[in-house]
Amino acid sequence: MSKYKTNIIKKFLKAKKVSKDLFDETLVKKIVLNNDADLFEVLYDRYADLVYNKCFSFAKDEDEAKDLTQDVFLKLFIKLVSFKEKSKFSTWLYAFTYNHCVNYVTRDTAKKIEKNAVETTEIQDNPEEEDFNIYQLKVDKLRIALERIPPKDKMILLLKYQDSVTIKELETILDVGSSAVKMRLKRAKEKLIEVYSNL
Repeated sequence: MSKYKTNIIKKFLKAKKVSKDLFDETLVKKIVLNNDADLFEVLYDRYADLVYNKCFSFAKDEDEAKDLTQDVFLKLFIKLVSFKEKSKFSTWLYAFTYNHCVNYVTRDTAKKIEKNAVETTEIQDNPEEEDFNIYQLKVDKLRIALERIPPKDKMILLLKYQDSVTIKELETILDVGSSAVKMRLKRAKEKLIEVYSNL
């Protein structure tokens, strides 16, 4: 190996080691300042699993979730400059990921409803599943109901009840006041209960 290549590798490893100790916000500043793809890789390593899990909760398919995750990180590299530190980076990334997924679901709503209609029929008509745990049926019914409410309602419910995001953090994510967050949560819950009751 040439001395030049050895120096590049040493420089890269040193940068990676130093950057692993940086807080998210400092790391983001350095990435934006230098348009640094190597440092962005560190950010990717920190959050790839989290982003994938959020995408999977929308896509319900591993390949789609992987594609969505890649799309999120491609957009993120370009949009990092818009992170203004009004919240923690992880909170901002949650919102960024959810917004991307909501847009994805909105584009493919008809496909999703059709897919879920098939799943509902399978649950109701499969005699082998008669001894299936009642609690699990309720979870499946809830999952179907979540797919049938508007994506923005699904987003706020998942943020609050699945990810335990506080009202204060939701105010920052949605850029609205506390009463508006509570009203959106109330309306989203009402829609979910209505859809759930009609399944």
